[in-house]
Amino acid sequence: MKTTEVYILGGFLGSGKTTLLRNILKQESEAGRKVAVLLNELGSVSVDSGLIGDDVPLKELFDGCICCTIQDKLEVQLHELLTENDLDAVYIETTGAAHPVEVLDGIMSPLFAKNLEYKGIITVVDLLRWRDRDELSPQLRQLLAEQIHHADFILLNKADLVSEMEAAQLIYSIQGLNPEAVCLLTEYAAVSLISLQQMQRKQHKVHQKLDVQSHLHLTAVVHTFEGAVAQTDFEDWLRALPETVYRMKGYISFTHSQYPHLFQYSYGMPMYMNEMIKMPLNIVIIGEKLDKEMMISQLKALEATAAH
Repeated sequence: MKTTEVYILGGFLGSGKTTLLRNILKQESEAGRKVAVLLNELGSVSVDSGLIGDDVPLKELFDGCICCTIQDKLEVQLHELLTENDLDAVYIETTGAAHPVEVLDGIMSPLFAKNLEYKGIITVVDLLRWRDRDELSPQLRQLLAEQIHHADFILLNKADLVSEMEAAQLIYSIQGLNPEAVCLLTEYAAVSLISLQQMQRKQHKVHQKLDVQSHLHLTAVVHTFEGAVAQTDFEDWLRALPETVYRMKGYISFTHSQYPHLFQYSYGMPMYMNEMIKMPLNIVIIGEKLDKEMMISQLKALEATAAH
C-alpha cells in the first residue's frame, strides 16, 4: 500500500473551511489525483456532491467531535477509505471546536500509520471575526487563538472585507501567536494546491515578512518494531522523553510475554493492555519538534539489547 497524504482543515464556524475544501478538490481533480474526504459534523453546511464527484470517497461523522466521542468511528472509517481506495491524499474537515493534538491522535492509528504521511494543519481565519474578537466570549477567543497557534498554514480569509491597514494589523497580531506558520491573505479561501503540498518545505515562503524555517508544530513519528524489547528498558526510555511528547499508542512485544501489548501514553502516563492475538508492532509518537531519527535509533537500540 502506498503512502497517503493527510491534511487537517481547521477553523471556526463560517470561516470558509468548506469553500477551501471545494477549491482543493477541484484542483486535485485537475491534477488527476485520487483523494478522499472525511467531514466531521457539518450540520447546516452541505457539500455539493456534484462538485465533489462520484469518484471522491466521502465519509461523514456526525454527533460529536473527532477528538472525543467518535474517535473510534473515525479510525474505522479512515481504515476503510485506505483499504478500499488507492489514495494520494485524505482531507479531514474538523469541527470548529476540535483540538489539533486530539485530531492527530485520532487519525494516527498504529494499524495504518505507516501508510500515512501527515502533512499538517491548515487553519482558515475569518478576518472580520478575528478583528471583532473582543466581542466574543473568553472561551471562543481562546479557541480561535488555539486554532491559530497550532496551524502550519493559515489562510487569512475574507481579506476583501477589511481595509489594507486593518489587514496589516490583523496579520501582525496573528503572527504574534504563531510566527512560524505560513500566512496567506485570501478571498473565498482561494489557495493553490502546490502551496499546501509544499507547506513543510523550508524553502517555501508565501508572505515576505515570514521566516518559514521550521513551522511544523505537531510531529508524528512512526516506528515498526522488528522484535521484542525488555519492558524495564522501554520504561527507562519513557522516563527520559522530553515533555513535548504528548501522545503515544501502538503495539509492543515485550520479552516476557508471548503476545504483544497495546500501549498508550498520554502526557507522561503510560498504560498497557495485554492482547491475545498477534498485532502489527507499530508505535506512533505525537509531539512538538521531535527528533525523529534519534527516537527511532533509540527504539532500535532497545530491540538490539533485547536480542542479545
